[in-house]
Amino acid sequence: MRIWALLLFLSLSLWAQKPALMLLETYRDHNVSGWLMSEKLDGVRAYWDGTALYSRNGNLFAAPPWFTEDFPPFALDGELWSGRGAFEEIASITAQLTPHEGWRKLAFHVFDVPDGQGGLAQRLSVLEDYLKRIPTPFVRVIPQYVCEDTSSLEDFLATVEDQGGEGVVVRDPNVGYLTSRSPLALKVKRYEDAECEVVAHHEGKGKFEGLLGAFTCKDKNGTQFRIGSGLKNADRRTPPPLGATVTYKFYGTTNSGLPRFPVFLHVRSER
Repeated sequence: MRIWALLLFLSLSLWAQKPALMLLETYRDHNVSGWLMSEKLDGVRAYWDGTALYSRNGNLFAAPPWFTEDFPPFALDGELWSGRGAFEEIASITAQLTPHEGWRKLAFHVFDVPDGQGGLAQRLSVLEDYLKRIPTPFVRVIPQYVCEDTSSLEDFLATVEDQGGEGVVVRDPNVGYLTSRSPLALKVKRYEDAECEVVAHHEGKGKFEGLLGAFTCKDKNGTQFRIGSGLKNADRRTPPPLGATVTYKFYGTTNSGLPRFPVFLHVRSER
């Protein structure tokens, strides 16, 4: 990359502001009949403002010009994604500060058109119409399905999980784009997930001697607990660094408020 282009990229990154994005609450037996549901993609969150592609923290992605050249001139919210179970590779591709060919593995999977009018289906139709006129392999609309009742939601969740998916998102189709956490936009999973900060490493025993056996982390409330499950061999050889924010899943909480059966998922992408 030319020096002037790199300087421009860095200056835009410094001046970028964190976008106001939709956040999901957790589904807990809400009445979602008639809502729209879609697969929850485990990718890297991205926001297209009509001219540039930003992370959820407001950092400019170094997407190659050929990746975004046919993006629409209006805002989009979605996930940079290449497939199920590929979060680490996606995060690695999007974290680099210069454009590269790895972006050809990705597409921007869109779940909303923030500035669009009307309900969710109407907003997404604006993008669908645009892509009919100016198709690009790097922008896709995430399919939405009507949730008839609790049984149809459970069936859809089971189908997604059987295919290796993370979970489901259900949203009230009649409200505008939400710029905060709301009970009108919910994530549905068999398990819950959360984030915590790594504060200590613990060496393994037996076959994991000399490697990471577990780590202690601290959640947003200051509660500390250990996580040893879900670590791949690569994670044990190169542990999540102290101070890093990691995502883990768990199955409810104990009487003392600790996450039950916490399982490491991945280090959070900081971009």
